[in-house]
Amino acid sequence: MTTASMVLLAVDPKGPEFGKASPLGLLIILLLLAGTAFLIWSMNKQLRKLPESFDTDHPEPDQAFDEGTDSAGSDERDESR
Repeated sequence: MTTASMVLLAVDPKGPEFGKASPLGLLIILLLLAGTAFLIWSMNKQLRKLPESFDTDHPEPDQAFDEGTDSAGSDERDESR
């Protein structure tokens, strides 16, 4: 290499391969975008199935199931020993 070509390469950082991309890169990007769009569509579909609120109209069965679990529990543990 001559000094002049070394100076040109130092001034122009764009080599002979600058700007060349393979079609495989475009395919990968398109596949990733399609996968992301599918995941967003699927998640929205699942979120539409959820109820507006998780509050129940009749909490009595839940309260009967939870009976005894609301206390601190230290007295109950001591009595069982």
